[in-house]
Amino acid sequence: MEALRATSVPSHSNIPKTLHKSTFFKPKLMNLQSSPIPRWSFSSTYNKNKSRPFKVFAISSPSSFTVSTENTHPPLEPELETETKNEKFDWFSEWYPVMPVSDLDKRVPHGKKILGLDIVVWWDKNENAWEVFDDACPHRLAPLSDGRIDKWGRLQCAYHGWCFNGSGHCKLIPQATPDGPPVHTFKKACVGVYPSVVQHDMVWFWPNMDPEYKDIITKKKPPFIPELDDPSFSKVFLTRDIPCGYEILIENIMDPAHVPYSHYGIFQIDQPPVVKVDREGGRPLDISVNHLDVNGFVGNHVWDNTKFFAPCVFYTYTNPTVFQSNGFAFSAASGKVKIDIFCVLELFKGLVEALFDNVLVMFPVICETQYSLEEKSPEKRRMVVFFCIPVSPGNSRLMWGSAKNFGNWNSNIIPKWMLHMGINLVVDSDLHLIHIEERKIVEAGSANWLKTCFVPTNSDAFVVGFRRWLKKYSDGKIDWGGKFSTGTLPPTPPREQLMDRYWSHVVNCKSCHSAYKSLNALEVILQVISVVSVGIVAATRHSVIMSTTGRITVVSMAVVCFAASRWLARYIYKNFHYHDYNHTLH
Repeated sequence: MEALRATSVPSHSNIPKTLHKSTFFKPKLMNLQSSPIPRWSFSSTYNKNKSRPFKVFAISSPSSFTVSTENTHPPLEPELETETKNEKFDWFSEWYPVMPVSDLDKRVPHGKKILGLDIVVWWDKNENAWEVFDDACPHRLAPLSDGRIDKWGRLQCAYHGWCFNGSGHCKLIPQATPDGPPVHTFKKACVGVYPSVVQHDMVWFWPNMDPEYKDIITKKKPPFIPELDDPSFSKVFLTRDIPCGYEILIENIMDPAHVPYSHYGIFQIDQPPVVKVDREGGRPLDISVNHLDVNGFVGNHVWDNTKFFAPCVFYTYTNPTVFQSNGFAFSAASGKVKIDIFCVLELFKGLVEALFDNVLVMFPVICETQYSLEEKSPEKRRMVVFFCIPVSPGNSRLMWGSAKNFGNWNSNIIPKWMLHMGINLVVDSDLHLIHIEERKIVEAGSANWLKTCFVPTNSDAFVVGFRRWLKKYSDGKIDWGGKFSTGTLPPTPPREQLMDRYWSHVVNCKSCHSAYKSLNALEVILQVISVVSVGIVAATRHSVIMSTTGRITVVSMAVVCFAASRWLARYIYKNFHYHDYNHTLH
């Protein structure tokens, strides 16, 4: 899934004015590249955990170390443990994204699980705001997400009709007698309310209902991604539930080396290696983590700059020197944009292939060009951000967002659901691999990841950086607040259920769900036309009303409509339910 990363230019507002030199350490066995790298700080208006001196680490290439049968993973440096031994990450004192606003229906409540907490998101028309409640009615703990919004704009429990306003106060208990005590005003009749806010057109919530956090938004805000709030950028979002744990999901997002192999045939490598060692075109990758503290880390990947805002946000963007995408080749130095007509044709070729091959890959195609034009426009920028949300052991949620300020014409032409088809195919090509990987890691002991896995090359630097962060600041595991026992995962479902698209994405995506219903309706219409056409021919077989040529035409139309309905049924199943991905045959 790291393959979904795109390029952009870093926001100048996020670059600190002062740069500090770093100190360095050298793990045993793995040689380090120790060139000074400037330290970047994470932007936040409120942070109880102060940054401390840090060290840069990068894993050396295979040619610079000797393979040994002994433990190949260096322990965390003792001096680092001493410097921050009392500094721990608080999982329940952070903002978590819930859903994009574009996929929320204001008419109904929406149930979600995050960090083991069952929550319900609903639109309070009286306050003109999205609210996040505990998904349990105080009466007998029935899920409020199965309820409704009544005509007065209150959240109503579907079990006994109790109603709540946007502050969580109970406004109606139908079973209470009018002349009895006002039981609806009792504190125990109130529902729990979580602090929430809308940022980047997403609903965020703070997983702690303690009154001291009621105004937490004034002290600490969610991570800010400037491109997502810039109106000059076109944006695409996708949300999908993943049957793998948070740790494995975010590792996969941070791992660029798997792209040529896990996603072979889906992506075209824009810059193939000078010397190909295999069919897929794998190569050494120069990746480093420059700054790691309790808030996450900052890293570099050749031309990419990366930030991990713990625990959810992985944000990547590129240097502005040269940028290529979607048939455009842009040079910041010359200010010229070269447009290849063949790349435009390639785009529409992809659309045709989507209709007939059930595959849509809407990603950059870099072509040779002979046509160019001068264009005076702002610097071309693009970025990708991943929100990896812990749900429960063995389950997580991926929210992927992309933004760009150029080539927006294709964003207006291509429906969002067609873009989601391509992204879902990328997700599918990873799912079974990382699902099984997670179970093997848990079996070996997640806390011993650095001893269990052999990661000798630079390409794993981000993954190692994340595992170091997790072990150093969270004892190598997520704090579930005591809701789950350690080391237990749900059983592996059948492959069709594991890679299901409908319940993990389609039902929660307005665009895909609308397309799904429309295509199903079209399938029924085609079948009806086929049956009616056959009926017409049968009814007029002894009549002179219809000529032989007319009967042949109607029969042909019936056959075509029936064949089209069968093809459409297969298309719907493969793109909205289950699309198996066999790596052996790719």
